Amino acid sequence: MEKKICVCVTGAAGYLGSWLVKKLLDKGYTVHATLRSLEDPSKVGLLKALPHADTRLVLFRADIYEPEEFEPAIKGCEFVFHVATPFLHNTHSTKFKDTTEAAIAGVKSIVDSCIRSRTVKRLIYTGSVMAASPLKECASVFMDSIDEGCWTPLHHSFSYSSIFEQAYTSSKTLCEKEVLSYCNIEERGLEVVSLTCALVGGDTLLSHLPLSVEVVISQLTGEEARFRQLKLLQEMLGSVPLIHIDDVCEAHVFCVEQPSMAGRFLCACVCPTIAEMAKYFSDNYPKIQTAKE
Repeated sequence: MEKKICVCVTGAAGYLGSWLVKKLLDKGYTVHATLRSLEDPSKVGLLKALPHADTRLVLFRADIYEPEEFEPAIKGCEFVFHVATPFLHNTHSTKFKDTTEAAIAGVKSIVDSCIRSRTVKRLIYTGSVMAASPLKECASVFMDSIDEGCWTPLHHSFSYSSIFEQAYTSSKTLCEKEVLSYCNIEERGLEVVSLTCALVGGDTLLSHLPLSVEVVISQLTGEEARFRQLKLLQEMLGSVPLIHIDDVCEAHVFCVEQPSMAGRFLCACVCPTIAEMAKYFSDNYPKIQTAKE
């Protein structure tokens, strides 16, 4: 059933973004979806092939490295899902020195566009558990539990972290803090929600295996770089928080369907250790050699 509600999804051609667009269209929303390029037939074709896309999907070109480009997509929407995040630095950029600078500028520009629109009621930001390490300030022991008050100590050096993960962790941590800084500015009339999401697995609409799924199954595939990233998550968080793609997208839609909502929320289903994951894989796929450590 058509809801007559217009929402914007940034990063709509990605793993989570495309599934979220599909779910929103299925639920009757009109969706403004942003992509870095409208000239990529595989990404444009994927979204245009979704059910109801012919009547309730509008595509916009917008790149985090050109943050002002998001304004046309946001105009006229009641809710904005900011899913897009830069994984690799655009070395041709003259505006930003790294992905963190670009991502923070993107958050600021999108918030400003939401406020200027005078139609957007709520901004939902897709965060990452990599920004929510429960390590204490000394960075040698974990707190008793993980909650929305946990922030990854960016000064700490993690043994399984490469330059790529360091940049990603910095970007997601500082961006989430930036977006949440708008929570207490009531006079602007914008509610801000941050979903600090676990490692996402499950089915995909994409023609290739998403990076997060590669990490989830790395103990089975033996892909060393992805298994190292799995070990990094455990090093940072004490376990490996996991969530299914459909559950994380349902959580995003839940944030829209509440009469009022704001703040930071952890979004995970289970938090097994690597050893527990190895046992699960060994029990269910005994013919496949499983990496345990």
